[in-house]
Amino acid sequence: MKKSLFIASMLLVTIGLQAQKLDKAKKYLEDKKLAEAKTEIENFLAIDKNKLNAEAIYVKGKIYLAISKDAALKGSQPDAKDIAFEAVKQYRSLEAQNVKDTTKRYMSMMLDNNYPLFDLYKDYSADGATFYNANNFNDALTNFGKCVDVFTYLLDSKLIPAMFDTTTVLYTGICAEKAQKPDVAAKYYGMIAEKKIKSEGFLDIYKWLTDFYSRKDDKANTEKYLNLGRSVYPTDSFWDAFDLENVREKGSKEDLYKKYEEIIARNPDNVYFVFNYGVDLYQAGYDPEVSKRPGNSKELIAKALVYFKKAVELKPDFANANMVIGQLIYNEGVDINNVNKTIRPQNGQKLKPEELKKKDELRKETAKKFEEALPYFEKVEKALDSQAKLKMDDKTILKECFDTMIIIYETLDKKEKAQEYTDKYNGVDKKH
Repeated sequence: MKKSLFIASMLLVTIGLQAQKLDKAKKYLEDKKLAEAKTEIENFLAIDKNKLNAEAIYVKGKIYLAISKDAALKGSQPDAKDIAFEAVKQYRSLEAQNVKDTTKRYMSMMLDNNYPLFDLYKDYSADGATFYNANNFNDALTNFGKCVDVFTYLLDSKLIPAMFDTTTVLYTGICAEKAQKPDVAAKYYGMIAEKKIKSEGFLDIYKWLTDFYSRKDDKANTEKYLNLGRSVYPTDSFWDAFDLENVREKGSKEDLYKKYEEIIARNPDNVYFVFNYGVDLYQAGYDPEVSKRPGNSKELIAKALVYFKKAVELKPDFANANMVIGQLIYNEGVDINNVNKTIRPQNGQKLKPEELKKKDELRKETAKKFEEALPYFEKVEKALDSQAKLKMDDKTILKECFDTMIIIYETLDKKEKAQEYTDKYNGVDKKH
């Protein structure tokens, strides 16, 4: 009996000593003696029977959180916040398993108003912002990503109301993109898109995701984000333009034309779909060499002209559309002139009267076509030459416009007008 009493007494003493060690770690933490607190708590948890002591693990979390804020110590323990977060999660997991009375579960953390988790969220966010502002996007990504993890944990643990941390998720995605980690960026941008969040500047997220998965040839995700984007921003033309490019790459010409007409029917006032359809039709139907044109060339070119003129109706000062109409009509004149050139004397003989008559008729038809084209070139001049500064593409269009007008006026034997536009052509770079 005495032996048993002695063993029991020793057990009570041991328990008391262990409790004193934990209390000592707490006291060191309270006194901000963090190095000593860290040593004490690690020694306590190194003992097998203490490894799953929930309260001690929670104290460990608080100690490492304090170290992460201490200017003198945090450099030697760069993962202090991570250790603190893991400790808090382990504490809550053990409490959920072992404390059956839910009113007493997480009591230690409740008495602290859950501050470790809220501090971790705040500190990860602050560090993320600091790294971001220093253009250190890899470390910014790490910290913003962990901030999202803490927020998600708070949400899953029902410690905050149901919501979505849009700003942090957005910056995490931006950092990943800037750090050349597009797959990681897609993860965070995808979180925003799946919530169908609509805000200023967010349209590009849906476009980015659609394009990203398309380039990866991930058809399911391409379709997913294309449809999400269309549902959130239904009036944006990107979705229809994306569909067109897909058909252009993978479908036939007939499929492309059908898709154009379907899209234009939905967007009759979108000048760019109308104009681009005309361009595709014209490119398919026209080749400088008549022999290389398809059998339905005339039909395609005539249809292209209908859409070009529709584009000008929608946007009268649309320089590109006016330029292409002018070129189309001018090219018809060139075709007529090329036919004229084929009527030549044979074997040193003179042209027959009927041949001379035909050449004269063709010359007049050429001149008529050139004169018909001029008003469209003049509209290009009006739209572009009146501007002080031109983009390189617009400058190129204006030069081509003037160059063609020079040829027309020379053909029409209007030397003064030809010289006028020669001077304008030579002055484009200086003026614009």
